[in-house]
Amino acid sequence: MMRSPTLKQLRYYLALCDEQHFGRAAKHSFVSQSAFSNAIQELEATLATQLVDRTNRTVTITSIGQEVATQARLVLQDVDSLVAIAQGNSEPLCGELRLGVIPTIAPFVLPGMLPRIRKAFPKLQLYLIEDQTQRIYDRLMDGELDSLLLALPWAMQGVEQQVLYRDAFCLAYRQGTKRVDPENYRFNRLDSDSVLLLEDGHCLREHALAACKIRDTQKVRRFGASSLLTLIEMIDADLGITFLPEMARGSSLLRNTRVRLQSLDDKSYRNIGMAWRKGSQRVDEFQLLCEFFRDNC
Repeated sequence: MMRSPTLKQLRYYLALCDEQHFGRAAKHSFVSQSAFSNAIQELEATLATQLVDRTNRTVTITSIGQEVATQARLVLQDVDSLVAIAQGNSEPLCGELRLGVIPTIAPFVLPGMLPRIRKAFPKLQLYLIEDQTQRIYDRLMDGELDSLLLALPWAMQGVEQQVLYRDAFCLAYRQGTKRVDPENYRFNRLDSDSVLLLEDGHCLREHALAACKIRDTQKVRRFGASSLLTLIEMIDADLGITFLPEMARGSSLLRNTRVRLQSLDDKSYRNIGMAWRKGSQRVDEFQLLCEFFRDNC
């Protein structure tokens, strides 16, 4: 009869993957290092494969070990869902939920939403991970995240997604600038290198290029800002103009700056949505969270 790994072994192994160090992983798991090492060795023997390359100073997860870690996270999530069902835990949105959020949404939406979420769902333990779209998508598919709050469209496979609402783009400029007449804005009137955007990898860059119909790349400066805060500081210094989402209006990032927003036409927008893995056991909770965002944003 084929032996199967135990849940304890899988949890220890994931701790090792996270910590990349036997001593720290054992401490995190509240066991001695010898007992921890024995559990990892037993797991490798059970699976008949080497999961970890060991040296005196470093721990490297092998390629098959990385695949095992991804599946182990999914297995443990399913086990947690099974336990919740068995305990008759039918109350929605309680327990741990790990939400990935992109940096061009988090500072605008979460400060107002988090207190409302805590009040509506007091038993929900919401953990937030802020990163670029591709990275949180990869972590979702690896089982490290449960769902995503992001801007759409974005190419993703193996997920379900729901659009929550539209977020219009606005022209962003420094008050008093000579670079643009906000009331009579025309893209073709802009000088070369006058448009500043985030660097590659930020979906706001691609969405702004598409939604604001930016086809003349000579007007876009090659240098991209590394963060939203940096981009706003550059606009405040009158180094150029940019396009920010409507949700930025009145935010703390614009407070105490001379950056002003001018609405564009109603065809310049991105969609804000949520996404989760297909077949997730928590789909009803995610849909409930979608409705909550729609009603409160």
